[in-house]
Amino acid sequence: MREALLYEKSGDRKVRCGLCNHRCLIDDKKRGICGVRENRAGKLYSLIYGKIIAEHIDPIEKKPLYHFMPGSFSLSIATIGCNFKCLHCQNSDISQINKQEIINNKQWGKEKSPKEIIRDALSGKCPSISYTYTEPTIFLEFALDCMKLAKKKGLKNVWVSNGYMTKKVLDLIAPYLDAINVDLKAFTEDFYLNVCGAKLQPVLDNLIDIKKRGIHLEITTLIIPEKNDSEKELKQIAVFIKKKLGKDIPWHVSRFFPHHEFLNMMPTPVEKILRAVEIGKEAGLKFVYAGNV
Repeated sequence: MREALLYEKSGDRKVRCGLCNHRCLIDDKKRGICGVRENRAGKLYSLIYGKIIAEHIDPIEKKPLYHFMPGSFSLSIATIGCNFKCLHCQNSDISQINKQEIINNKQWGKEKSPKEIIRDALSGKCPSISYTYTEPTIFLEFALDCMKLAKKKGLKNVWVSNGYMTKKVLDLIAPYLDAINVDLKAFTEDFYLNVCGAKLQPVLDNLIDIKKRGIHLEITTLIIPEKNDSEKELKQIAVFIKKKLGKDIPWHVSRFFPHHEFLNMMPTPVEKILRAVEIGKEAGLKFVYAGNV
């Protein structure tokens, strides 16, 4: 457990978390939406510092990053928890688990220090560390400590994120962050609210901010039948990327398979993914990739 970064005391032992754009107001003995940050007598604590639930060596292309250190491998780590509640989450077994039960029983992963993570990356001959599988914003304290050490050892840092962090988080990580893939999950507030439990605009604002900071950026959209797959919406995403971020930003359009709360749905037709690639190119994007096909 570690005292959290980026929070303010708000009277009556309440605290306001400044980690993501939910900006949770948390009562004493309660947790934020992510389920892993708890107010204890007016102090906010991260309950998952160094509690690694997943650690694997992956191809960098799995993030997916196609234009950053291609052909290399990345040590990928995660803790439990997430600040989104995506009904289609592909990693729901660790992001959307019963956090109360896990934390109370202390079955939340293997204890690791930042030095051990760096050692694992070096021994695995990985030139980068990826903070992925779950949302890295919610384990910022641990990720940031790892990122600082990684930089000193000549390793690159990669985030795979939903893009819902606050500007203050970007200020903290930008000096150490080399690349990021952001999930632009849809282009409607309705989808973000009802499928993810969040809002669209903060993600769009952060994408523009990340690009301005000069961090390598790639974008992924998981295309879900009858949820975010209309040609109109796909074109809106492509046009946004082209106009606001640039034609050279890679866009990964990935095929959905039934999972979590969307088990009764059909996989995305391959033809829909290929059409999305065409839409991206028609909008002027240079690099559009079909995923999960």
